[in-house]
Amino acid sequence: MSVDTRPPAIFLMGPTASGKTALACALAARFDVGLISVDSALVYRGLDIGAAKPDAETLRRHPHALIDIRDPEEAYSAAEFAADAHAAMEAVTRSGRVPLLVGGTMLYFHALQQGLSDLPVADPAIRARLAAEAARLGWPALHARLAERDPSAAARIGPADGQRIQRALEVIELSGRPLSEQQGGPRGRFAWRVLKLALAPTDRRPLHARIAHRLETMFEAGFVEEVRALRMRPALDADAPAMRAVGYRQVWQYLDGETDAAGMRERAIFATRQLAKRQITWLRSELDARWLNPEDERHAQAAEQALVQFLGRPKRESDIGTWPSFA
Repeated sequence: MSVDTRPPAIFLMGPTASGKTALACALAARFDVGLISVDSALVYRGLDIGAAKPDAETLRRHPHALIDIRDPEEAYSAAEFAADAHAAMEAVTRSGRVPLLVGGTMLYFHALQQGLSDLPVADPAIRARLAAEAARLGWPALHARLAERDPSAAARIGPADGQRIQRALEVIELSGRPLSEQQGGPRGRFAWRVLKLALAPTDRRPLHARIAHRLETMFEAGFVEEVRALRMRPALDADAPAMRAVGYRQVWQYLDGETDAAGMRERAIFATRQLAKRQITWLRSELDARWLNPEDERHAQAAEQALVQFLGRPKRESDIGTWPSFA
């Protein structure tokens, strides 16, 4: 039997508000790892409160690669992430540490480990037309169109996920083929052997409560003011990829006068719950992942045990002490 000589890496995945950052930082205090963010909102400078970005003190103690690497006016693709994450992982490995990738953007994890198909490049004219149609008809109507043309893609994409609906329809128009037929499998063997940890609840009700509580905390911390300041940037508009992030879209709509404060909160909670549902659905396809229930007070110890088995004894064993509270 051959021995896998590839360097180790850890993927800590999970839905929004499941406690991934807290667990990643606790593990970083016990193991010699380098943290790499896997989050499509945290890449943007200025998206702090609504993106639940780790605060300055947390990032000082536990630096994360791939946070604050783009301005909010800029696009950032899964392919770009895969290239950036690969480079970050190589740097961590060269330093003698283990890459620990943490986040909830499942497409990014997939792009990094499995690769992406050679899809046609974006066409601004087609995107603008589809956006105009969505403004007139609503994204659910365009989702229904996608369901007719590419049922497999529509089954994976929510009816309110405008960015992905737009891209799927754009690919069909540009190539004449459904997106699902063009999304390929692995691009050769991944350069690291990976331990996958899925931090996800067995009961969604506590997660829904966490989501509601976290959103209220964000609003109290100045989330609306953060979006108001972002709106002052001349090149930034509601269709920018950064402003399609859950929460930001709903606050932007509120500031546009499309809803009142109560409606904004209801929309943000609903959209965040839908995001968590999609993330959990995606995680179920990760058949080799070890599942950890964030509502189980022993989930951190279970994560530690998994890392001990995968890597060996913790490097800073004498400094461990007790686990922090994850409530």
